[in-house]
Amino acid sequence: MKLVMYNDFRPGLLVDGNVIGLGSLVDEYMGSHVEDVMINLIEDFASVRDDLEDIADSGGGVPVSTVQLRAPLPRPRKLICCFGNYKEGQDREAFPIDMFLKSPEAIIGPGDTVVLPNTPFTICHHEAELALVIGKRSKHVSQEDAMDSIFGYTAFMDVSPRAGIGRGPTMIQKSYDTCAPMGPCIVTADEIENPHELDIKYWVDGQARHDYNTSDLEHTVPELIEWATKVMTLLPGDVIALGTNHQGIGPLQDGETGTIEIQGIGAFSVKVMDPEKRSWPKEIDQEMAGRVREARPG
Repeated sequence: MKLVMYNDFRPGLLVDGNVIGLGSLVDEYMGSHVEDVMINLIEDFASVRDDLEDIADSGGGVPVSTVQLRAPLPRPRKLICCFGNYKEGQDREAFPIDMFLKSPEAIIGPGDTVVLPNTPFTICHHEAELALVIGKRSKHVSQEDAMDSIFGYTAFMDVSPRAGIGRGPTMIQKSYDTCAPMGPCIVTADEIENPHELDIKYWVDGQARHDYNTSDLEHTVPELIEWATKVMTLLPGDVIALGTNHQGIGPLQDGETGTIEIQGIGAFSVKVMDPEKRSWPKEIDQEMAGRVREARPG
C-alpha cells in the first residue's frame, strides 16, 4: 500500500498511477494539524487497514499528474540520519554506527524548491537515501524484533551544504530549511520484500549521478534500529534515513532539478534555487567520492 498526502495535505492512496482520496474516512484525520495527519493514520493503521484496502480495490481516483503531491510526513516527530553507512563498493571493515538529528522543519515534498542558504559554504551536495518510517513506540528493540517496528519506507534527499556555519556540528550544516525533500509516498513494509536489495538512482537535469543498491549498506536495518532504540525512544512517524553511497555524489545549484528514484517506492523531483547564484562543475564530484571511498577503514 502506498500512502500519500496531496493538495491541501489530504491523505490518500497511490494506486496504479492514480491518487484515491479516503472518502468519509478522511474526516477522522483532517481535523488534525497538517503535521499530525499521517502520524495519526500510522498510529491507527491496524484498525483502518481493511477500510484502506477496500478503498484501494475500489478503483477510481485521479491521475497523480493532476494533483500536487506533498511530503508524506510533513513534519515527523524525529528525523534521524545515518553518517555514511555504505561500504562505497569496497569489501572492508565497517565504521561504527553513528547518526545525527536533522531538523524536521527542513522537509519539503515533490515539486517543491530547495532554497540554498545565503550563508557561506563550499559546495552543496545531493545525497539520495532510503528512509524508513517507524510504526510503533520502540525502545531497546533487538535486531530479531526490529523489523516489527517499521511501518514503511520512503525516498529521501539529504541536501547538504558543506561547512555551512563555520565548521560547526553536522546538525547545523544539514538543517537548513528546505534541505530535506521526501516522497513521493510511504510504502508499507509488507510491500518491500527486502530493504537491503533496492536500487537507488538520482539525476540532476537528466544527468545520471547516484546509481547504487542498498546491498552495499554497512549496517543493516535491524542493526540501525537496535542501535537507535538504545539511545532514544522511537515513536510512530519517526524517520531514519539510512545514509548514502557517495559514489555518484554531486552538486546542486541554482536552476537545476534533482530527481530521485527508489525501486518499489517511486520517483519525485525538486527544483533548486540559490539567491547567491553560486556555481560548481555540473558533474559527479569525483574528489568527494574518492575521499569517502578511501576513508573506509581497512
